[in-house]
Amino acid sequence: MMKLTVIIPTYNAACNLQPLLESVAAQMLVDLEIIVIDSSSTDGTLEIAKSFNAKTITIPKEEFGHGSTRNLAAKEATGDVIVFLTQDIELVANDSIEKLVEPFKDSNISATYGRQLPHDNASIFASHLRKFNYPNKSYVRELKDRELFGIKTAFLSNSFAAYRKRDLEAIGYFNQNLIFGEDTCAAAKMLLNNKKIAYVANACVKHSHNYSISQDFKRYFDMGVFHKREDWLLNKFGKPTGEGIRYIKSEIKYILAQNKSYLIPEFILRSCFKFLGYKLGLMHKLLPNSLCKKMSMNSTWWFRAKE
Repeated sequence: MMKLTVIIPTYNAACNLQPLLESVAAQMLVDLEIIVIDSSSTDGTLEIAKSFNAKTITIPKEEFGHGSTRNLAAKEATGDVIVFLTQDIELVANDSIEKLVEPFKDSNISATYGRQLPHDNASIFASHLRKFNYPNKSYVRELKDRELFGIKTAFLSNSFAAYRKRDLEAIGYFNQNLIFGEDTCAAAKMLLNNKKIAYVANACVKHSHNYSISQDFKRYFDMGVFHKREDWLLNKFGKPTGEGIRYIKSEIKYILAQNKSYLIPEFILRSCFKFLGYKLGLMHKLLPNSLCKKMSMNSTWWFRAKE
């Protein structure tokens, strides 16, 4: 039986961590290690983690990085498989993690990720994004699928994902200096190593964000920065051909199905700002750093960004 390590990066997570750790403890798994890596919370997060006998690691807030922080915890993990969660998810069943790791019975599968359902209070835009990105049918991706799916072949989310530790070590863990997308980069490298990535639709969590239009802009700006700096991804896998048009058609259909046609103008405005944010992100090296910080969702990253 493989041993599992659950890793949860936290920052001021007291309001979410108690129920999350209760649900982790309720999972139908025997050999389970929990590591909470905390960015110097001030609200009792560490005390909650310790009450569940979790191993705790504390780092300075300013040193948090999506890749580097997870790497620090992953190197301390004793599990054969590492499960990454974020502090704002809700496990929907007591076998969510068990189902997430089931595909590892296939030795060619290096990573898995589960289905993210919208929170009960999710906006129509947040709900559609989850439904679009996380369908109700499982699948396995391998390198040859890039011909059909482009960069989407390497799609994966560390909000609810699992990795075979030896395969994560084989790619040198996560990229350290990314504005985000450490999960996509890891998946891409594993695929290039002729490994497979599994999407597990019956392993479910609730996870969504009700972003404002300005937050959507910032998110897509960061995505543009990511794609520009990690241009090997698009070079190796190709662009998600037709994905943008498919998303637009799907969201309009979803809005109309909810009898909320009055939201179409907001949808158009959101789409324009996403497009603008992404294009500016691609051009970020031509922009002053001070402006990039203001346009970025991950503004602290710009203080330590390396060319």
